[in-house]
Amino acid sequence: MKKHKIMIVDDEPKILRFIAANLKSAGYETATCASGAEALEALDLFDPDLILLDVMMPGMDGFEVLTRLRTYTDVAVIILTARSNSSDKVQGLNLGADDYLTKPFSLDELFARVSAVLRRFDRGSGQIPATKELRLGPVVVNLAQRRAWNGDSEIKFTDTEYKLLVQLLQHEGKVLTHEQLLTEIWGSEYRDDVEYLRVTIARIRQKLKAVLPEGQWIVTYPGVGYMIQNSG
Repeated sequence: MKKHKIMIVDDEPKILRFIAANLKSAGYETATCASGAEALEALDLFDPDLILLDVMMPGMDGFEVLTRLRTYTDVAVIILTARSNSSDKVQGLNLGADDYLTKPFSLDELFARVSAVLRRFDRGSGQIPATKELRLGPVVVNLAQRRAWNGDSEIKFTDTEYKLLVQLLQHEGKVLTHEQLLTEIWGSEYRDDVEYLRVTIARIRQKLKAVLPEGQWIVTYPGVGYMIQNSG
């Protein structure tokens, strides 16, 4: 069975050694980087399945690293920070982070989050559904390629955004509750974390807004959930 590869990026050597040692003991292959610049340089060589990325680093902080990463890769990222401010959490999710852990965290919590994020990504690599395409107006979602197109132009979605959009499209005209969507896309551990859902829906809407004609394509049912309408 393939070992998942995890890159740990933090400017504190003790934290790097501690996390790496425990992840190795749990069966993961690890690489450590002491700065954002070092991580960006090492990314292609190590080719991680997941990056644990500290926010508060000198020079290039974690948010800048994440911004750069999302210009060319959808690798899974969990933000690590000592700041519990909810605005930092939202900023990380808005930039494309897949999860967020506030220091100090327990090893059980770290392992649970790592496992949940990797499981989410692994779940997307299975059998192609019988329906090869889904449509939202002029936007075509190719399920075989796991990519979305508007004519000849590709719409770049992160893995989580893509899965959420597909889930809504596959149930067009039906309201899916917050709990249903969070459980299906993020996992049962996240079923009460509505903030993850709201931020991801907002990112999808922003990307669709650039290519779709005027209209409300993803409908919000406050306190309940979301529904896709008017797909053609």
